[in-house]
Amino acid sequence: MPFRNIVRELKEIGEGISNMYRRGGEAKHVHRHGKSHIAPECSLLSTSPSSLSSSSQSQWANLPPELLLDIIQRLEASETSWPARRALVACASVCRVWREITKDVIKTPEQCGLLTFPISLKQPGPRDSPIQCFIRRERVTSTYCLYLGLSPALSGDMSKLLLAAKKIRRATCTEFFISLVADDFSRASNTYIGKLRSNFLGTKFTIMDGEPPHDSSLPLNCKLQQRVHLKQVLPNVAAANYKVATVSYELNVLRTRGPRRMRCMMHLIPTSAIQEGGTAPTPLKFTNYLNDQASTTTPYLKGKKPEVVEFDSTGTDNTQESAQRAREPLVLKNKAPRWHEQLQCWCLNFKGRVTVASVKNFQLVAAAEPCQNVSAAEQEKVMLQFGKIGKDIFTMDYRYPLSAFQAFAICLSSFDTKPACE
Repeated sequence: MPFRNIVRELKEIGEGISNMYRRGGEAKHVHRHGKSHIAPECSLLSTSPSSLSSSSQSQWANLPPELLLDIIQRLEASETSWPARRALVACASVCRVWREITKDVIKTPEQCGLLTFPISLKQPGPRDSPIQCFIRRERVTSTYCLYLGLSPALSGDMSKLLLAAKKIRRATCTEFFISLVADDFSRASNTYIGKLRSNFLGTKFTIMDGEPPHDSSLPLNCKLQQRVHLKQVLPNVAAANYKVATVSYELNVLRTRGPRRMRCMMHLIPTSAIQEGGTAPTPLKFTNYLNDQASTTTPYLKGKKPEVVEFDSTGTDNTQESAQRAREPLVLKNKAPRWHEQLQCWCLNFKGRVTVASVKNFQLVAAAEPCQNVSAAEQEKVMLQFGKIGKDIFTMDYRYPLSAFQAFAICLSSFDTKPACE
């Protein structure tokens, strides 16, 4: 069969998968922006092969592995942007053999600079050039959608939805629930990614992941805290959020003019990740922790609330002191702007990605100590920049060692009201 015909049939399979999802979601009344989304296409990766017709299943599953590998490698090389990259998602949705080969061929965003599967959103971005995205704010519904692309004007209706968040104000804090889709923010859903929570003043934010970190070398002396306003997720197990980062805004007591000052402590990213030869934690799959531990965890008690797991970086064992020093969490700070005399405003070089002055605009760089052996060039690299380009439209560019989920959560903290910091 000619290669062109194979690619055509793969795209037809992908369109059929998308059509099945659209028919199943017609009952939902929330408008969805864009024609392709990471979650619906890849949620079929966990479905059984019987969901496809038995005839087409046997036809494609019996292809020689060498031929199949060559086909997927050619697709990976030719389809470098969305929505054409949906063909790779369709390959992984055919059967188990196709899925395993596709996963082996597709590289992480750090290696190739491309986003393909949902797990890519939790993997570090590329080292050389940032992944460029934009955020659309919906004031009526208090939702924030992250899309892959330069801007809405350039991407149009083909913008790739990556993540969505919903803002919920409470009596003592504000929470942003982050999901893979824009119409389901329930923690019981398999599209739930994590959340962002602020303190009462809006000066400190905690980023929480819905799944435990994949790195088994993290300290085990973690502290569990009870929360009173979270819902029960599973009938037999208490749900847990995992604290992965903290964003702090400096109080502006004197009410001086200037941008906000912020610091981010990435608890799961060691400072060694930005040293020469260092690596950042890179999950390769969703752990599905709640389902795996349901049989070994204490039954969920009525009235008992879910837990927040905080990974403590300070241990009591002296023998672990040197290892803990090597795993000091990475700290980011906002890059100091310069005052422009002619424009009479604070300015940063966003390289054309930000066009509207706003107190929300920021750039984050590493805040490393001299003893941490981080080069000056690495400290000057902008790991995350966020800024306004129009009404309710903002750009977000991130790079290694941050992931799309971590970068999006940090940017969400800028949307909350901070009267004490301005």
